[in-house]
Amino acid sequence: QVQLVESGGGLVQPGGSLRLSCAASGGIFRLATMGWYRQAPGKQRELVAAITSGGNTNYADSVKGRFTISRDNAKNTVYLQMNSLKPEDTAVYYCSFGRTTIGGIKNDYWGQGTQVTVSP
Repeated sequence: QVQLVESGGGLVQPGGSLRLSCAASGGIFRLATMGWYRQAPGKQRELVAAITSGGNTNYADSVKGRFTISRDNAKNTVYLQMNSLKPEDTAVYYCSFGRTTIGGIKNDYWGQGTQVTVSP
């Protein structure tokens, strides 16, 4: 059983920055594809960024150039650096632990979520 614990969310002004962290335990972190998703009120959960075991990354078009996903296998932790935040980035952000398949990312475990609010 894998447990994921997110931290780093909060309230920030537009243009500000936050760094989210997700610490994993109970699985083989270095082999996992890790992701960050978000869900705003009334909207579906969407992929924000993902990073494979080999370090390949992909991002939602809406965050390219502003967000950076990274991982530290020694600490079993994945990060999401968020810069130039906009009000539309407001959402609950979820960390995921999964694997990359031919059909795309298959997520096996989820964190509890951390709230990010971007507001003046």
